[in-house]
Amino acid sequence: MPKMKTDRGAAKRVKITGTGRLRRRQQMRAHLLEKKNSVRTRRLARETDFAPGDERRVKRMLGI
Repeated sequence: MPKMKTDRGAAKRVKITGTGRLRRRQQMRAHLLEKKNSVRTRRLARETDFAPGDERRVKRMLGI
């Protein structure tokens, strides 16, 4: 049976913590920042966890 390949697009976007949690960047931070207030942009700058259903799918993409 051939080896399972890692989804490189997912691998570049996901960080695995020391305890095994998956972290991702939040959306809505790429552009049009002028109209968003600074509290919101600072909150969006932080990394966040995946939703439980997405986490299972991403782990499969990463081969974990």
